[in-house]
Amino acid sequence: MKTQRGVATPVIILALVAALVLVFGLLVMEKSRNFDLNSDFNAAQGPQSPDTRETFEWRMVTSWPKNFPGIGMGPENFATLVDRMSDGRLHIQVYGAGELVPALGVFDAVSSGAVEIGHTGAYYNKGKIPAAPFFTAVPFGMNAQELHAWLQYGGGMALWREIYEPFNIIPFPGGNTGVQMGGWFNKEINSLDDLRGLKMRLPGMAGEVLQRAGGTAVNIAGGELYTSMQTGVIDATEWVGPYNDRSFGLHEVGQYYYYPGWHEAGSMLEFEINLDAWNSLPADLQAIVEGASQAINEDMLDEYTAQNAFVLQDLIAEGTDIRPFPAEVLAALEEISIAYYEEESEKDETFAEVYDQYWSFYEKVQAWHAISELPLYLNRQ
Repeated sequence: MKTQRGVATPVIILALVAALVLVFGLLVMEKSRNFDLNSDFNAAQGPQSPDTRETFEWRMVTSWPKNFPGIGMGPENFATLVDRMSDGRLHIQVYGAGELVPALGVFDAVSSGAVEIGHTGAYYNKGKIPAAPFFTAVPFGMNAQELHAWLQYGGGMALWREIYEPFNIIPFPGGNTGVQMGGWFNKEINSLDDLRGLKMRLPGMAGEVLQRAGGTAVNIAGGELYTSMQTGVIDATEWVGPYNDRSFGLHEVGQYYYYPGWHEAGSMLEFEINLDAWNSLPADLQAIVEGASQAINEDMLDEYTAQNAFVLQDLIAEGTDIRPFPAEVLAALEEISIAYYEEESEKDETFAEVYDQYWSFYEKVQAWHAISELPLYLNRQ
């Protein structure tokens, strides 16, 4: 018995050692297999650069008072959305009009690279790009629904970016206020003669039309409108509609509130991004910026549609004198507008190109809306 146990013990020990070697070998093989799988996964995902978590700090300047309802909150909401979607990799600090640059100095600041991004209206850039107002609103032009369709599916976006590229800017939709009101007047408008000598805050191409009708167009930042009307510097002003106009207190300094907004049937704002700053972003952050601009563009239109409806009731209850422009005045202004477009097309090749493409799309969409939207509206109670 003693001898048998002595012989058996080494055999048992050798068997245990062999088992341990086998288990260890299997573990090594499994680890190697997992490493190969991870390598394949990493190769499929592309090189894992330490720059994938690179962060960007941008400054945005705007043409609006800080946190102003609607148009002033659009850039704030955009910055918040981009920050959340990028998990903080792209942070945008927003500055209101006058905090870093004047309200009408946004384009120059972005173009020069002084800031990375701006929020404004394209028609403020008319002095540098005569065709720019087509990307905000032009007299008797497209409404918000039509303008958005032209940009996204009618070639408008490519054209917009083409004419901004020489200024080192890439534009994006930045919100739409929808059809605007005709403005606040301190004299009655019963005929075209009543526009002669009228001093009115009216930017873009509409200002040119007013000039041709005998009035004087003045381009004043929103924050100065109340005082300008109160002191008689101007006789009339347009801004947006009930929602924003009441926020500025224009109902306190304007006697008559006219409609419709012949000058701005669907006013789209824009995010202007310095092209160098844009090109510095990785593809995923570029996609986030583009997606956020689309979201804000639609959200702002929804907000104005609702808030204008609500605030209009307040103005009516307060006794605001709301009047339609006489049909003959609108017809005369439209005729002047078309003549202006034709003349400018002869002067500026880029203007002619944008005008032709804009109006070509407009005529097609008008034909559709003539049998869809228009008869529905006219027969709704």
